[in-house]
Amino acid sequence: MKVGIVVPYSFSFWGGVVDHAQEQSLALIERGVDARLLIGHDPPGRLSRVLHPTSGRFERPPPHVLPLGRSVIVPANGSLANIVLSPSSVLATRRTLAREHFDLLHVHEPLTPALGVAALASATVPVVATFHAAGHSRWRRAAMPLWGFLLDRIDVRIAVSEAAAATARDYAPGDYRLIPNGVRLPERFALDGRRPQVVFVGRHEPRKGLPVLLRAWPTIRSRTGARLRVVGADPLAVRHLLHRERVSDDGIDLLGVLSTEDLDRELADAKVLAAPSLGSESFGMVLTRAFAAATPVVASDIDGYRDLVRARTGILVRPGDDADLADATCTMLTDEATRRACAASARAEAEREYAWPKLAGTLLGIYEQLLSPAVASASP
Repeated sequence: MKVGIVVPYSFSFWGGVVDHAQEQSLALIERGVDARLLIGHDPPGRLSRVLHPTSGRFERPPPHVLPLGRSVIVPANGSLANIVLSPSSVLATRRTLAREHFDLLHVHEPLTPALGVAALASATVPVVATFHAAGHSRWRRAAMPLWGFLLDRIDVRIAVSEAAAATARDYAPGDYRLIPNGVRLPERFALDGRRPQVVFVGRHEPRKGLPVLLRAWPTIRSRTGARLRVVGADPLAVRHLLHRERVSDDGIDLLGVLSTEDLDRELADAKVLAAPSLGSESFGMVLTRAFAAATPVVASDIDGYRDLVRARTGILVRPGDDADLADATCTMLTDEATRRACAASARAEAEREYAWPKLAGTLLGIYEQLLSPAVASASP
């Protein structure tokens, strides 16, 4: 079986959908599937530095990744996404599909131009599509009259959460299977011996709620002596934010973008992950990644997080409430019995619900079911 996994963003930049699709392709390869990731890529050079002033992974992608064009930064769903929009990428998609002879395509965010739309328009094989986004978006409604008819080419629709399914049904009614984003399970983790550290993982975007955490930090620091490790956000932008919020950088480490291995280590060392997002989150991949490292979370009580965080894996707090966030974080840092119990439950939850071996098997079952009629009709 040969499967093409299409993502309309750039492999060069960390992001939930990109990381999910990359790990999906690797999990399928481990199951014996010939999986290829069709995605944008921004190679090193002056043009990439101009188009993308923040750091990225501009090195040559792995062999299973098939680059289809450069990306540009586009505001979308309260975030800044690196989307491939060049007309040449449409031709590159068509040529790649014709050359690779995939048995099936799995398209993430299928209505996102140019790669998602090009893949639907050019597909001659069964198509599975995963819908990730949650929340209102003006461009989706504008896209429906232009290429919404291409949704009829999708054989199976998947949503990563009920919030994502509700958003998709609003502009594209239909049946959606709920399959959450997967997570890699680090082989080594420890419940004890954690450092008094809080980790925040996310880009510097309003919806991620970093200002809420920074306003809460002086209280957390004074009551616990912990350190805050900020991952993903541009360090210079965070320094400007600290100045604007009039918060000292005492006990704050600005780490920028980290490799997968370094992020795993940060989560494995910390006592708690703070996720103070304000909304528009369809699925908390950062939360499940913390679960995999046996790290409990303190997260906002919002759609996309609420179903993930139960009393035994972390604490939910009121969105935007820095005092509530500070109290819950201090509890997790100082109440060792609570933290340890949540850590054990978080790891068990990751193994039971979100581990890639399980989800890869679910996807493989969908693929085989779709291909079986075609295989039967092609047999002598």
